[in-house]
Amino acid sequence: MSQFFQIHPENPQARLIKQAVDIIRRGGLVVYPTDSAYALGCQIGDKMALERIRMVRQLGKEHNFTLMCRDLSELATYAKVDNQVFRAIKAHTPGPYTFILPATSEVPRRLMHPKRKTIGMRVPANPIALALMEELGEPLMSSTLILPNEELPMTDPYDIRDVLEHQLELVIDGGYCGMEATTVIDFTDNAARLVRQGLGPIDGFELEE
Repeated sequence: MSQFFQIHPENPQARLIKQAVDIIRRGGLVVYPTDSAYALGCQIGDKMALERIRMVRQLGKEHNFTLMCRDLSELATYAKVDNQVFRAIKAHTPGPYTFILPATSEVPRRLMHPKRKTIGMRVPANPIALALMEELGEPLMSSTLILPNEELPMTDPYDIRDVLEHQLELVIDGGYCGMEATTVIDFTDNAARLVRQGLGPIDGFELEE
């Protein structure tokens, strides 16, 4: 049975953030709000929690998981980027974008795309998500909360609790945060390639055809 925290979307209560992070550190699987949609999250090195996300979403081995980061200072630890790519990413963060990048050796192999050795990276503009990562002291391993056979993410925390309460440790109600996933840009080969058009506009990217 999952716990249910109502956290203020603009001024997150420090006590609840700390309790939520304690749950994550103990191997918990949590649902939390971002600036595009609700997401599933767990600690980056937690193999069992990762497999539980795969089960909830019925994901294959080729799925690119996302490291949700506090800021771009964490980017170089987990991804390889040249100056041109870094500038392009910096111009669009924080925001509703996921960037596919070559992973460094700091990323556990099970989080990478098995063939391409890539990882998704994202810096959200959501106070609750940022507060969680600040307390945790590292990125959150994340995946948008889209259930199998559905095209759109779940949006209502009460519905999420009703459907998934036996598969999660915590649902964070941070209010309505939208129902559109992020825009995904692949920078694996340094050039920008659109993988998915989502909430973030693509006007500022020099996209390959």
